Amino acid sequence: MTELRGFYTLWLREVKRYLRDRTRIVSSFVQPALWLVVFGAGIGAALRGGFQIAGVNYQTLIFPGIVAQTLLFTAMFMGISVIWDREFGFLKEILVAPVSRFTLFLGKMIGDSTDALIQGVIVFAIALALGISFTFTAFLECLPLMLLITIGLVSLGLIIASFMGSLESFGAIQSFINLPLFFLSGALFPIAGTNTPQWLQVVARVNPLTYGVDALKTVILGAPYAPLQIQPLWVDIGIVGAFDLLMIAIGTWSFSKMK
Repeated sequence: MTELRGFYTLWLREVKRYLRDRTRIVSSFVQPALWLVVFGAGIGAALRGGFQIAGVNYQTLIFPGIVAQTLLFTAMFMGISVIWDREFGFLKEILVAPVSRFTLFLGKMIGDSTDALIQGVIVFAIALALGISFTFTAFLECLPLMLLITIGLVSLGLIIASFMGSLESFGAIQSFINLPLFFLSGALFPIAGTNTPQWLQVVARVNPLTYGVDALKTVILGAPYAPLQIQPLWVDIGIVGAFDLLMIAIGTWSFSKMK
């Protein structure tokens, strides 16, 4: 019972802290909108006068990738909470609590994953306002997928933050990891079924986010995306799930080393 209460308390704290930050919620509309409007519509129109792949326009094609980008950037940023908690003494208090380090890590991770999931839902609202089509069924199917993607990414952010001593160090490492993960995930261009360079395809297939993006595109775009699909949906889910389990194991270990 103590473990469950500790988990719930940490989860609720992370969610409340996010929901009370109105500025952050409002600003979360800006970046995805810029990518979809400026990059999606602008670049798509500039390429071949109305660039289309798999029967859908470029703006619609990159929409699942922008959802994944939002999840990635938000999830990794959540790791900063570990550094803040360390500086203000809260981390010391929870580390001496009669709760296992696994529960502590899980509570923070699921709480931060919930926050990232909310950010992802906001991107769907933006897409709806921009006229990007997707079915309500696809949206519902994406919710567990988005949560699965964020679990591993949030865990990675918490792992990095647990070894960082300052906000500046975390910010530098975060950018160093975020950008390659995003640009090599196929979020902005198809990996398979096109003339993508072979070396780029090889590197992309090592990237766990690639399979999250592939899963989101499969669900959101449906049949038109089938020729460009990297793996069957169940394989994508399996790879992302394996990545999550690995990150949770490493995260629990990293928290057990914290003093």
